[in-house]
Amino acid sequence: MIVHVVLLRLARGWDAAELADVMDGLGVLSLPGLLGFRHGPNLDAERKSPQFPYGFVVDFADRAALDRYAADPGHQALGARLVALCEGGGDGIFVADLDAG
Repeated sequence: MIVHVVLLRLARGWDAAELADVMDGLGVLSLPGLLGFRHGPNLDAERKSPQFPYGFVVDFADRAALDRYAADPGHQALGARLVALCEGGGDGIFVADLDAG
């Protein structure tokens, strides 16, 4: 399994309705091997990531499923909307893909 972790450094004045709409869109993507989607505010309990107030994770069955997601036009359109919400555009988005076995 691959866990796709995305943290967002939201720009000043970001639009909460737009973020909710993008999260809703990501939540309804249906692709082979996409196993689950979760999102929410970063509680930053260890005080190591205050610059990223929001994030989401997507679980994939394997690398092929992650690759399909990356190439999917729906995902790409939603990703462009996320970029517009973040400080520095794409530089305001942290992504890690964890091989969770």
